[in-house]
Amino acid sequence: MTNETTKDQGEHRISIHIDGHQVFAPKETMTGSELRHLVTPPIGPERDLYLEIPGQGQDHLVGDNDEVHLKPGMHFYSAPKTVNPGR
Repeated sequence: MTNETTKDQGEHRISIHIDGHQVFAPKETMTGSELRHLVTPPIGPERDLYLEIPGQGQDHLVGDNDEVHLKPGMHFYSAPKTVNPGR
């Protein structure tokens, strides 16, 4: 069931990946905050959520209130909001 939309008990579920884990989104449009809660444990506020853009495009930062129109096979990842390069 990878990279597909499934119909389970009358509801649509869209297969996406977050931080390397396959998850099933319960609806076609979700906010960044809702996407953060599809994984366990949820992605915390100390991390940013990005939509991976295939090819050489720049990945898209997804804010908590941003709506994302999901398509099967989309990949998202989280990264620390601040990077400490050392001393």
